[in-house]
Amino acid sequence: MPPSAARFGWCCQYVPPDGDAGLARRMNPGTVTIATLSRLNPARAEEKLTEVLRRNLQSLHLQLDEVARHPAYRRLLRVNSGLLPAYTHEVGRPLYRQPGVQALVRSGLEHVGRKAMAADIRIGLHPDQYCVLNSANPSTLDNAVAELEYHADILRMMGLTGGWHPRGAHVNIHGGGRGEGIAGFRRGYGLLSEDARDLLTVENDEMSFGLDDLLPLADSVPIVLDLHHHWVRTQGEYLRPDDPRIAVVAGSWRGVRPVAHISVSREDLLADWPADRLPDYTALAARGLTTRDLRAHSQRMWNHAVNRLVAEHLSWADFEVEAKAKNLAVDDLEQDALLSGAISAPASAGP
Repeated sequence: MPPSAARFGWCCQYVPPDGDAGLARRMNPGTVTIATLSRLNPARAEEKLTEVLRRNLQSLHLQLDEVARHPAYRRLLRVNSGLLPAYTHEVGRPLYRQPGVQALVRSGLEHVGRKAMAADIRIGLHPDQYCVLNSANPSTLDNAVAELEYHADILRMMGLTGGWHPRGAHVNIHGGGRGEGIAGFRRGYGLLSEDARDLLTVENDEMSFGLDDLLPLADSVPIVLDLHHHWVRTQGEYLRPDDPRIAVVAGSWRGVRPVAHISVSREDLLADWPADRLPDYTALAARGLTTRDLRAHSQRMWNHAVNRLVAEHLSWADFEVEAKAKNLAVDDLEQDALLSGAISAPASAGP
């Protein structure tokens, strides 16, 4: 796939470049706790939830507007999983069955989906680490299935279900715990609806399932390669696009352009590390930095060498940038990708 097809983007929260707190509030979703909803009578609970949902749907519109104003290579957004608070909880489920709430959510997400598709914005979601599809605990497994069906519902209402990863849409999780392994993951996968199965992807991590551990799933579930997790897990290996495992990962997507993840170790811990050199795990560990230190994500994509490596991988995958400064970190990656020639600046519209 030519470099012009590449895209990358930010995850969940928008960070105003000028630090405008009001803009940050408008651009980002809010929430309501289960404890709060539990204390309210049904009418007031519905009113409170509706208030939060209106804010969240509006913030998602604003985020999509922000993404759409950038060049095509930045048309990617991970939607915040907290978009519909309490959706799977016993306190929230009756509220989402109320006609007014149903109408708000369905119409709001339908509109959001149309906007995303009109701007050709690739959409992803990422449940938290407590979504463990290979758990041996029945309650944990039930919760994981419910959580994945919730994410599938979001994409369904956006018009992004019906087939294998429509328009690249995906719901990404980690492999889970080591105890039940890949066999447990396959069992959990079989409990999902067809739409949820067709959206699911699985990502390597530093602790339980490295890339090599996940490759057996490539026959059924697309693999999301996280380059930073892999570097930590292997204590220093930087994957190159010509690594044979990349072909297996790309093949797992079955014709859909893959998604990968990138971040880098915290700049405050590597303050004296040259930004033009790839961080050296062995050298950093010798300084006393632990795996826990090195796995933590930076604020910005401060390391130009890591950014150039990502630029090489743009030949086969899109990237979600997981640095904490969100869209500001994407600015960093964009500059290095432009300098490397992996992407091209859009032509000027003229005077």
